[in-house]
Amino acid sequence: MSENRAQHWADAIAQEVLQAQKQHLISTGITPSGDYHVGHLREVMTAEGIYRALVDQGAEVRFNYIADTMDPLRRVYDFLDPEVYADEVGKPLCDIPCPCGDHGSYAEHFLEPFLESMQKLGVELDVLYAHDLYRQGHLDTQIIMALEQTETIKRIEHEESRKEVAADWSPFNPLCAACGRLSGTRVTGFDAAAKTVSYHCDCGHAETAPVSRAGKLTWRVDWPARWHALGVTIEPFGKDHASRGGSYDTGTRVIREVFHGEPPYPIPYEWLALRGQGDMSSSKGNLVSIANLTQTVPPEVARYMIFKAKPLRHIAFDPGLPLLNLVDEYDNVESNNRNPRAADLALLKDWPSLGIPFKHLVNLVQISDGEVDKIAAILKRHDLPIPSREVLQNRIAYAQYWVENYAPPEARLQLQDTLPASTESLTSEQREALSTLANRLEPDMNGDDIHALVYSLTQDGDIEPKALFQAIYTAFLGQPRGPRVGWFLGSLEFDFVRTRLQEAAAAGV
Repeated sequence: MSENRAQHWADAIAQEVLQAQKQHLISTGITPSGDYHVGHLREVMTAEGIYRALVDQGAEVRFNYIADTMDPLRRVYDFLDPEVYADEVGKPLCDIPCPCGDHGSYAEHFLEPFLESMQKLGVELDVLYAHDLYRQGHLDTQIIMALEQTETIKRIEHEESRKEVAADWSPFNPLCAACGRLSGTRVTGFDAAAKTVSYHCDCGHAETAPVSRAGKLTWRVDWPARWHALGVTIEPFGKDHASRGGSYDTGTRVIREVFHGEPPYPIPYEWLALRGQGDMSSSKGNLVSIANLTQTVPPEVARYMIFKAKPLRHIAFDPGLPLLNLVDEYDNVESNNRNPRAADLALLKDWPSLGIPFKHLVNLVQISDGEVDKIAAILKRHDLPIPSREVLQNRIAYAQYWVENYAPPEARLQLQDTLPASTESLTSEQREALSTLANRLEPDMNGDDIHALVYSLTQDGDIEPKALFQAIYTAFLGQPRGPRVGWFLGSLEFDFVRTRLQEAAAAGV
């Protein structure tokens, strides 16, 4: 059965989880250690797809996002000033200064544009901050339970990872009140009734403090603690956590054996890689940010990119020409690959089709300097429907951003105001063909008519199609390549085209 006819993966998951219960909480979470990149969309959008599918099936469902603001800064990343951040390593992201100085913390600096992008993408999140969950006491019960059953968790850790666990290992990482670090501290005792923990830090500080402000649980215990405290029933996560003996396997045992609860329905997903450069990474700077993506394509297209592929299917993201094809696939222009249910889940509002491929609009934007009236006039000359000015301006903005930031050299066009000097190198056969073309052009010809005329000249004369195309592009663009020739010439004013062809035919004579 073809993928288009098969049940969509989000509907299949929704149907399965509803057999167990009717109320659900989908949870996601990412550490704000750097720019949120397109790869991170897989986490949130996978959850969004299931959320939409559950809503469509009448379920009671909530959707939260936990910002891992209590995670420590692991190292001084390449994009950070070492003189400023060398002393911040080991401290929670919520307690570290903002890189630009305009936000309350390091975490907020990266979270703000991400959350703004989520709004643009139509994702409604109940945002929770990890440092609030800890410091407001929402995880106190789970912290005490974990401390009381440290030996049980150590046994689980060893059995799942097959690694030795240190004798003084603790499921809790204290936060030193003196140096502000989570690293270099160790638990020396705790009081379950008072909900306090005692610790010693390598900096020399020792203290007994309430667990709510004394640190955080280690990752493999923190995760199931959240499931238990919040009542999470569904959660997507990267394939690394789904490996045998990994975080999910460990968390499943911890929530059952320590917290006496049940793990959420797991949805592992494959990474989203940057084509030719491997998996995206905030710390390595190998990324296209989500904020940039929302300026490059409409939100529905970004959503469709995730929804069209099953979570464990690899996605190679290419912001170049393939991204234009993705827009056309969603727009269903010259495409037979559209996934109807994925498009339905991606839809945010009425989607008025431009009636032309997005790559054509990209060309129009370049030869018209992005002027709405000029582009509308070109569409009229091609007998194409003209969308509202608002819709056209909206798509033009996306096309311009793509050209400025991601267009490869072969996709860049610059209509030359004057005859390019390179036309002087045209052969006599090329000049003669351009002269004939100028004479045979008619004002009422459309793009298909012009294309047919150009080909007829290569059949009637002594010039190959490639040579004639190169001569035309050289005359107008100053380069040997360009868009579909009939469509291109038909997009320009008739008098301008004929005059330029005549000028090029006379060049070098």
